[in-house]
Amino acid sequence: MDRRNFLRVVGGGVILAAGSGLVACAAATPPEALAAWQTPGTGETDVRRWVLSYAILAPHSHNLQSWLVDLATPQQITLYCDPTRLLPETDPYSRQIMMSHGTFLELLDLAARERGLRAEITLFPEGVFGPVRPDQRPVARIRLVADAGVTRDPLFAQIVHRHTNRNAYDPARAIPDAAWRAMAAAVAPWPLRFGHVDAGAAQALAAQRAIAIEAWRIELTTPRTILESYRWLRIGSAEVAKHRDGLTLLDPKVVWLERLGLFDRSKAPAPDDSATTGQLDEFNRKLATTPAFLWLVSPGNDRVIQINAGRAYVRVQLAATAHGVVMQPLQQALQEYPEVAGPYRDIHRVLDADGQTVQMWARAGFAEPVPPAPRRGLDAHILRG
Repeated sequence: MDRRNFLRVVGGGVILAAGSGLVACAAATPPEALAAWQTPGTGETDVRRWVLSYAILAPHSHNLQSWLVDLATPQQITLYCDPTRLLPETDPYSRQIMMSHGTFLELLDLAARERGLRAEITLFPEGVFGPVRPDQRPVARIRLVADAGVTRDPLFAQIVHRHTNRNAYDPARAIPDAAWRAMAAAVAPWPLRFGHVDAGAAQALAAQRAIAIEAWRIELTTPRTILESYRWLRIGSAEVAKHRDGLTLLDPKVVWLERLGLFDRSKAPAPDDSATTGQLDEFNRKLATTPAFLWLVSPGNDRVIQINAGRAYVRVQLAATAHGVVMQPLQQALQEYPEVAGPYRDIHRVLDADGQTVQMWARAGFAEPVPPAPRRGLDAHILRG
């Protein structure tokens, strides 16, 4: 069997037999990989664990779930970053990793409010990380304090319904103004600029599509960056159930290619290989269906801003979820490795963000529902306590 006769679609796509037009039906995600999404917090007597059972449902780059928590001190949660779960090639300064810790902290705060608790969050209590990677110092220290003045946030109800959707969107269905207003309002607690574009500005929409296409092409054709994704690729139910993280691929044809040794995750495909061109074609088709893009821009880019950008993004996604709107981050053009400098410059220019930082850029619209991403479960994140 010649592996060039197959189109491999990494990160949740499909595998097509070349020239056949046949699409294999993907298997269902193993139930144990989704257990954390089913009634989180059930049976937890320690309120910290109850709160954390919602926090671990936060979105994370490549679904790495790099959150570690120490519960050894009563009434306190200390959050660390797992140094083995980073993306040094595509996220060389760990900006996305810090944003992913921000999404975690925001869901923790929402869950605490639901229990009448104020989450007193101290960021980097032992000093801020350097400009490259997190170290052994904590990201945050949190105290949960009973407070009758704490108000519940309606976004909490959307936590278990929030899922990143990488499918094609309905190009004819516009996002209503009420949804855009809700997303903009969700950012209000944080000093970031929210913006969006839709079919009403066709030229701007086309310009953003072109940038996304080029950035995705660069990431797929740069060997070290595509191999980084391959490292976190989980193929088939057994791998998904074992790891419960990373990028899930359950298509039966991929599973058989893997079993037959025809999908070598240790080697990057050539730029003209069907493994690459098939992914590009699939991604471009999905972009063509995208009716809108949204973004978050910050005036600076220090670690605290990165954390706050993650908190703002997950609030936007929760607000969108309440209106039935789905989204998919397009981080390729926002990354800081040398090969993607062109799209990085272009998206900052298009979004009027020269001298600032585009922290998040995402496609948005309406689509068929998808299952949530696998989760490792709360105990996998507990260091002590």
